[in-house]
Amino acid sequence: MSMTACAGTGAVASGTGERVEDGTIVYAHQQEPDCIFGGWIEQSYISYNVLDSLFALDENGEAVPWLASGWKLSEDRLTYTITVEPGNEFTDGTPVDAEAIAYNFNYWAEGGNSTALAWLGGYYESTEVIDEHTLAVHLSQPYLKFIENLTQGYFGIQSPQALETRTEEENCEAPIGSGAFVVDEWNRGENLVLVRNENYTSAPANADHDGPAYVEKIDWRFVPEGVTRVAALRSGEVDAIYDIPAIEWSGLEDSGYELQKYVTGGRPQQISLTTTQGPFVDENVRKAFIYSLDRQSAVETIGQGVIPYEGNGGVSQSTPGYSQDAADYYSYDPVEAIKLLEASGWSTVNADGYREKDGELLEIDIPYGAGSIINADGASILQALQEQAKATGFKVNLIPVPQGEFFAGAYSTAEERDAYPGYWTAINGGILYINWRQHTEAWPNYANSAFYNSEELENLILAGNSAPDQETQDAYYAQAQEYIAEHALSFGIYDRLSTLGVNPRLQGVKQEHAQGGPTFHDAYFVE
Repeated sequence: MSMTACAGTGAVASGTGERVEDGTIVYAHQQEPDCIFGGWIEQSYISYNVLDSLFALDENGEAVPWLASGWKLSEDRLTYTITVEPGNEFTDGTPVDAEAIAYNFNYWAEGGNSTALAWLGGYYESTEVIDEHTLAVHLSQPYLKFIENLTQGYFGIQSPQALETRTEEENCEAPIGSGAFVVDEWNRGENLVLVRNENYTSAPANADHDGPAYVEKIDWRFVPEGVTRVAALRSGEVDAIYDIPAIEWSGLEDSGYELQKYVTGGRPQQISLTTTQGPFVDENVRKAFIYSLDRQSAVETIGQGVIPYEGNGGVSQSTPGYSQDAADYYSYDPVEAIKLLEASGWSTVNADGYREKDGELLEIDIPYGAGSIINADGASILQALQEQAKATGFKVNLIPVPQGEFFAGAYSTAEERDAYPGYWTAINGGILYINWRQHTEAWPNYANSAFYNSEELENLILAGNSAPDQETQDAYYAQAQEYIAEHALSFGIYDRLSTLGVNPRLQGVKQEHAQGGPTFHDAYFVE
């Protein structure tokens, strides 16, 4: 039985609320990743429905049981003893036991997932299998939020047999987990078909029901254009859509569609400034650039009250330990910007209105991931900032980079760019360590997009990660955010959103609490 939302009527389907058995959910998503399992949030959105994790995050930010039934922390805070729920199997028939979980930890630590490795790096030491359903994870130093970090989709558990015996391409396109859905087919450039795992037994503790999903299939379509996604929802061609353009929000809300909005924690949509070469080596020029931008006005105008303005370049307002002082460090002040520029020698203004120093143009190259890291609304905001910066004499070159080139490493070096917009989702301020750990020859850190090495900043973040309690951790993280603002290393623009629009005939669609991805295990149609 296939059911979608009142196709062709242009109206919202309604029902009595009585659940219909089975059905196919047609869902329109924006980005199509290269693999289902990997280090980009768009991959984890899919894999979260295919691969179960050890724990899930509840609405209060607490880890609750999933494949693991619980955990204990040693007195020295270096060993987590995790108990694995017995009786669960991967869809290839192999057991989800302590050996399988230990295999996954080592797989991540060896680079099987780049983002999982980024979280484990510097902390993970080894995993010890104690018995069939118990393992001990040993850390080299304490990490207060270690268990909570495991709720992110990058830590989905895969079958060791599948990883050992299948090709890399097979595991890329159809990873084997124990999740509520199984990959049936992937038509590149069009859609991904997920089918129900009829033997599903491992729903997380915060799910609405146990056992298999209510629907038979998910037709996960890739529709890059926001206007097209909205039109498909309105026409009934699809039942739910992701990434609602800000200008369409109120219209969909007024029409009776269910709208969901999740402000992702971690690094917001920000711009980090290259500190090793180019104009932004000079801290005063970095500060002048930020003072030149009326960021809040740009976001509020384009964001239509949907996209939240974010002044903090370190973490978003939904992240524990958020510093409002860091967010408020810079206001729009073009007079101060010009004062700083002239003090740094950028005192000549050419016929086009741009500043020069010793015959050199004050020119800023900003490449960005077009349609992947930065959506259409984000691109419009960048264009508004480009125009604002011109008023104080900055010539800003916005360089849209297609997804394939972006993830292949285009514009990834300091020599290729002066500034870099982007986000990195997380559930706590530990993301600061990933983004600001020093970049060294012995241990490179390409996530340090400002190319800024500071032992003082790194030590603040390390102290926060290993703090014995939340209050102490928040204080260290706040100091780190204020350091970033004080030295004008990065500045916030807006908070990254995960948004969903759903026809009310489809009930039970949720956004999971670790990253805001859509989950369909509890979803069902009503009539």
